Amino acid sequence: MHEPKQKAASNLPEPWRLNLPGFIDEEIGLGSVIQSLTRSIGIRSCAGCRRRADSLNRRMVLSPGRRGRI
Repeated sequence: MHEPKQKAASNLPEPWRLNLPGFIDEEIGLGSVIQSLTRSIGIRSCAGCRRRADSLNRRMVLSPGRRGRI
């Protein structure tokens, strides 16, 4: 019998978080940032680009963090 996908996803490591207080207001994955930047300069994303963005989103997340923390 196959295990549910939710259980397999829970075995993935937590993404690395980079706190950027004052620069962003909500969490966003690195892949989404890169995808947004390339889209803004006119580069269309293909299936490979979307897979890479998803992979980067699972590995690194930019978060607002807390102000006043070093």
